[in-house]
Amino acid sequence: MRAFIAYNVGTHQVTVVCDGVATVNLTDNYAAGASKDDINKVFAEHHLPTDKVTHTFNPVVINTGPKLVVIDTGLGPDQFTQSKGKVGQFHNNLAAASIDRAAVDTVIIISHFHGDHINGLLAAENKPAFPNAEIVVPAVEWKFWMDDGEMSKGMGNPILEGNFKNIRRVFDALGRKVTQYEAGKEVAPGITSVASPGHTPGHNSFIVASGAEKVLVQVDITAGAAFLFVKHPEWNIASDVDKPLAQETRRKLYDMAIAEKMPIQAFHAAFPGLVRVEKEKDGSGYRWIPSIWNASL
Repeated sequence: MRAFIAYNVGTHQVTVVCDGVATVNLTDNYAAGASKDDINKVFAEHHLPTDKVTHTFNPVVINTGPKLVVIDTGLGPDQFTQSKGKVGQFHNNLAAASIDRAAVDTVIIISHFHGDHINGLLAAENKPAFPNAEIVVPAVEWKFWMDDGEMSKGMGNPILEGNFKNIRRVFDALGRKVTQYEAGKEVAPGITSVASPGHTPGHNSFIVASGAEKVLVQVDITAGAAFLFVKHPEWNIASDVDKPLAQETRRKLYDMAIAEKMPIQAFHAAFPGLVRVEKEKDGSGYRWIPSIWNASL
């Protein structure tokens, strides 16, 4: 499978490079605030199978002219092997898109430290996948996940414990050579970080702007079967660390995107993940409207 598409934001070229699609059984605790029946009702309304959850993963590459920027890196080659190619496709699809991982001007911007966003920093045998890249990470995220005291408190919680161990596996293999960034700062030409905590303590989204055009790269404001949490922002995926804050953040960012008539590039939307967001007529939630694809750059 070769899955990538490109579009322009002003003079910046955005390439969405699919990392794959995975379908798993719906668990009882998939969404806090919702029962399996609640979730299956939404699936049925969207003409989807019930009792199954499909996750899509869409990292992006942005050519700003001076810099070739990657935002997040997918699940990595180990998951490609384990899933028999269903996920972890990012590296292969980069090559198919003629994007060289060894490009000397590449900057890797990480939104947060969940495995589907950082594991692709490594290639086979835990070698750096982007050997010439500067890896740029959120300062708040780094402080939390690299804190031994926080790790100790997280032991016994399967999600947190797995995250802490995987984060150290990835960044230790890279010698912990990272540059930290603060929210609200320009992290690459025309790319500004936006604090969007809740899913993780230091989660960031990004506004990509060039000329009069801009797009919100929302990353995991809504995650997993993300449209569930678009329609029901009061629900939370199990991996949201601070659930009330995650709800507040997604409403804040979606209201901003609506007010500014800004398109959204969503990591967990169906490929290619370029959407508009609107409020539902009853005002309780939101809905995504897929953008019309134009093959002319």
